[in-house]
Amino acid sequence: MRFALDALFADVPAEQVDEVRDFYKSRTGGRGPSTLRELEEARAKRSAPRAADPPAIEETIEAAEARVPVRIFTPVDGPPRGVYLDIHGGGFYMDSAARGDERNRELADALQLAVVSVDYRLAPEHPWPAAPDDCEAAALWLVEEADARFGTPRLAVGGSSAGATLALATLLRLRDKGAVGRFAGAALQFGTYDLSARTPAGRRIADEYFIQAYAGHVEERTVPDISPVYGVLGGLPPTLLIVGGADVLLEDNLALAGRLSAAGNDVELRVYPETPHGFTSHPTTMAGTALSDINSWLHDRITRP
Repeated sequence: MRFALDALFADVPAEQVDEVRDFYKSRTGGRGPSTLRELEEARAKRSAPRAADPPAIEETIEAAEARVPVRIFTPVDGPPRGVYLDIHGGGFYMDSAARGDERNRELADALQLAVVSVDYRLAPEHPWPAAPDDCEAAALWLVEEADARFGTPRLAVGGSSAGATLALATLLRLRDKGAVGRFAGAALQFGTYDLSARTPAGRRIADEYFIQAYAGHVEERTVPDISPVYGVLGGLPPTLLIVGGADVLLEDNLALAGRLSAAGNDVELRVYPETPHGFTSHPTTMAGTALSDINSWLHDRITRP
């Protein structure tokens, strides 16, 4: 058997590879906040998210004995054909649902979807399990209310980085409750699937403050609700995994793809060459290509009978 990483690369033009190689060569990498004080300073310095047009509808939903704020987009032309549950990234301790407004407005109009983005509680003020509790509540609300509210029962979920971790944890919770069948797909971008420092990628990020902030109080962090790569992964919806070829978390995304496939799921892995963690939020042509690929994949799942 011959296995080569380049066989997993997404099919992108050579000029896009050259562009990102030059872009990241001139870009200074950085680390996230390493203390609570640095986190507070980083939060204070963040610019306000740019508003979408038309803007989101802000609402607080109730499900599973929880009240969770969400931001809702509906397509400007016609009724939704499905509903996409978006879970934002930010290391479990930064950002908000509003940070994704522009992308979610674009997604709603391009794919004729309702998009519901979850403003889950952030660490360290609200450590695990607050975030997955909020995401699960939003997902259960959609299972119960999507048809009446949006005129369609067809659901999909996705997120990037910590949002991808939370999306997968949410699907595992719903599967265990017998409620995952309404989800037609999951689009997961460069998730953090091991917070226990047991895997090679997990060890590389073991000293990051976001892990301490989110799950430092948990002695055994291989529980699937924190580190989904260790879960029993059968019975999940079709999954698209997006990751950069230079991402520090590449190995865990490869491992997750293998485990999902071995568990009998429909899984597709796309590795984008020369790109680091978070690349889909960067101003490169390849980022646009990856987002377009996600759109096409979601369109196929949402519109498939």
